Amino acid sequence: MTDYATLLKESELKATFQRMNILERIEVHGHMSIDAIYEEVVKTHPSLSLATVYKNIILMVEKGVLVEVPITGKKPKYELSKEDHIHLICTECGEVEDKAKDTVTEDLFVSITHKENFTLNKQQINLYGVCAYCQEAEAS
Repeated sequence: MTDYATLLKESELKATFQRMNILERIEVHGHMSIDAIYEEVVKTHPSLSLATVYKNIILMVEKGVLVEVPITGKKPKYELSKEDHIHLICTECGEVEDKAKDTVTEDLFVSITHKENFTLNKQQINLYGVCAYCQEAEAS
């Protein structure tokens, strides 16, 4: 389990119960839309408003605690910041699956950035397509 208080403090944010609960829910579920996050946190904190959840999510993205994962034609999802990885994003159901980068992927980025004399600070690799479940459903 992640130490959310330390994570927030290192990002120059106060460890409020709202932020701690939001981070806990996201860690449990992996990738969540703001609406889904709100539905989860309101179960334990019924007085929490959707506006408060939005405000905290946006602030935590700005501070690098969370990462926004854009989904074509749907609301973005959010995840905890972690080691760089690849997202496989289904354009049908909106599910996001994490995949580790391999040496081939890493070598490609090193080659491109070196060739372009570009210093890479952060990366987000999003591959959009149709997941196996949705392909199966379409075939039926």
